[in-house]
Amino acid sequence: MRRVVFNQKGGVGKTSIAVNLAAISAARGFRTLIVDLDVQGNTSYYLGNEQPLNLQYADDRDDAPDGTIADLFKQTMKCFKFGSQKSTDFIHETAYEDLFLMPSSPALNLMERDLESRYKIYKLREALEHFGEDFDRVYIDTPPCFNFYSRSALIAADSVLIPFDCDSFSLQSLYSLRNNILEIREDHNPDLEIEGIVVNQFNSQARLPSEMLKDLKHEGLPLFETTLPSSVKMKESHQRQVPLIYFAGSHKLTQSYLDLFDEIEATQRMGSFTRQGWDSNAPIH
Repeated sequence: MRRVVFNQKGGVGKTSIAVNLAAISAARGFRTLIVDLDVQGNTSYYLGNEQPLNLQYADDRDDAPDGTIADLFKQTMKCFKFGSQKSTDFIHETAYEDLFLMPSSPALNLMERDLESRYKIYKLREALEHFGEDFDRVYIDTPPCFNFYSRSALIAADSVLIPFDCDSFSLQSLYSLRNNILEIREDHNPDLEIEGIVVNQFNSQARLPSEMLKDLKHEGLPLFETTLPSSVKMKESHQRQVPLIYFAGSHKLTQSYLDLFDEIEATQRMGSFTRQGWDSNAPIH
C-alpha cells in the first residue's frame, strides 16, 4: 500500500502526519518506507537525515551526498532502468526498527525542469513498484504545490490522505485539490483513491473549527472520525527529531495518531475508500 500525504496549501501538517503515521506503522511491525519529495527536506530532518542547503545535482564531487530521491531521478535522466540497482542505493535505515527513508535533496529544485521536459513523470512509480516489494507500507510526503513532484507522487500512489486545518483558506483549496487529484486519476492513475481528509490542529473548544467540521460533514466530504488536536508536543518532537510514538508515547496527541492509524488501516481492510459525491466526477455544491 502506497499512500501520498498531499495538500497544495502549506502549513497543514503534511510532514507531521506522514512521519508519525509511518513511525506508528513501523512500530506495529509493518516494514515501512517514507519518501521525502519536498525540497525543504523536513521529513528527512525529522528522521535525522539532514541535507546541505546548496547542492548542484550535476556535480560529481566526491564529497557530494548520494542516496537521495534526487539521485534516483538523476539516474532516470541517464535512461536508467530499475532492475540492477538495489534499493539500498537510495533507501536508508532510520534509528527505528522497520522504518526506512528515501531522503530529499535541495537538488530537486534544479532537476525539476529537465525531468518535466523529458516526461519522467512515471519514474517514481516505476521505482516504488521495483523497490516497494521490500515494504508493507509506503508513505510519500509532498511539496505544498501541484508541481512535477506532487504529480509524480499521485501517479505512484494507491491512495491520498489530505491534511486539513480548520480555516477558510484551507476550505477554499479543498475543491481545487480534489479536481487536481481526479485529473491525475483520469489521465495517469485510474486506481488512485481519495482515502480521506485528516483534520489537523483541531481545537474542540473553539466555535469556528467545530462549525466548520460540522459543515464539511454535512457536505459529505470524506472526513476521518479521528481529529488531531493542537499541541506544543509536536513542535518538541520536531526539535528532538523523534516521532511522537517514541518521544511521548502516552501523550494525548500520540493517542490521537494511534487512533487515526487504526482508522486508516480499517478503511484499507474494508476497501471503502470511495465516498460518493466527492471521490468521483460528480459535481459538488
